Amino acid sequence: MSPLPPARLLPVDILRLAAYGLRARPLRVVLSALGIAIGIAAMIAVVGISTSSRAQLNQLLQQLGTNLLSASPGTSLFGEAATLPPESVSMLGRIPEVREVSAIGALADARIYRSNRIPASQSGGLAVYAARLDLLETLGATVAAGTWLNDATARYPAVVLGARAATRLGIGRGLIGQPVWVGGRWFTVVGILAPVSLVPMLDLSALIGWPAGERYLDFDGDITTLYVRAEPAAVDTVRGLLAATANPEAPNEVDVSRPSDALAAEAAADLAFTGLLLGLGAVALLVGGIGVANTMVISVLERRAEIGLRRSQGATRGHIRLQFLGEALLLALLGGGSGVIIGALVTAGYARLQGWPVDIPAWVPLGGMAATLLIGAVAGLYPAIRAARLAPTEALSAS
Repeated sequence: MSPLPPARLLPVDILRLAAYGLRARPLRVVLSALGIAIGIAAMIAVVGISTSSRAQLNQLLQQLGTNLLSASPGTSLFGEAATLPPESVSMLGRIPEVREVSAIGALADARIYRSNRIPASQSGGLAVYAARLDLLETLGATVAAGTWLNDATARYPAVVLGARAATRLGIGRGLIGQPVWVGGRWFTVVGILAPVSLVPMLDLSALIGWPAGERYLDFDGDITTLYVRAEPAAVDTVRGLLAATANPEAPNEVDVSRPSDALAAEAAADLAFTGLLLGLGAVALLVGGIGVANTMVISVLERRAEIGLRRSQGATRGHIRLQFLGEALLLALLGGGSGVIIGALVTAGYARLQGWPVDIPAWVPLGGMAATLLIGAVAGLYPAIRAARLAPTEALSAS
């Protein structure tokens, strides 16, 4: 009479065995799964927050456009500060592919204070610029409170504050019409700008009319920066013509840039930083995997009687190996699943707090679960092989 062939374990049988083994030691299972959960949650959150930030940036660039160019005076061949001719605005406006042109001029000697009793040294890092009336339209900026300069207010002591400048001066939406001390005389606040993402320096600036600067603050009319809004399809063409058109006599003394490139560079820097944080998350995941392996090794040592009993009742080495490998995988999956949920919640909460769209690519949770399975398989392989190698008599006698 031939011996009966060993029964085959179905996947559901392996799952039941694994669940039974884990339920017997719930505290140890929770602590072991926690390591995996922290690693996966960190990776999900890092990638999710990074992609949400980039999604916000892409929306912003789509809204503001990437066709804004700027030109500013550089330095001469002898290292002296160059200037732009006053006619540069009108000359740039004659380029057919240019939609709008505007300019600002810095009042280097003027400072803005909340009152005339504040020491001159406490300027708060705020700058004062004379601005042309079409600046807002060219930049795509908006007014958060009050109004922008017009033909009337541009001739009189009226000022529009950048978003951060208003905060530093303690002037909120309800204080439009308040006087501030600009360059040694009182100016009236007529508006506050919303943050200007493409030109963030304006957030820390006070803007007055070009004629008012010349009339009240001895503004010399020198252009600090030209802003050009080009046709989207002709940005490169306009960029190539900008320096020679703005200053035909010395185009090499004109610095041309595209403000949206700074935002793109910022996104690239964030991407590199994300890679670093992702590496730290991978280290946490590796530590979690070591914790699972340690738990499974201890489990094998403590359950030698169970192993011996099962072997004596007909369980093969393969059955024992599958049982412990299944426990390791189930333990890792519990940690990985919890980590995915925690990471997604952290991403959603942070993105909502920042006002960003929540963007977690599908490959992130899928990749996290795949990494979890890999870690669980590697961590559980050695304990499973070790358990399967125990002979029934050896296991029973050792217990």
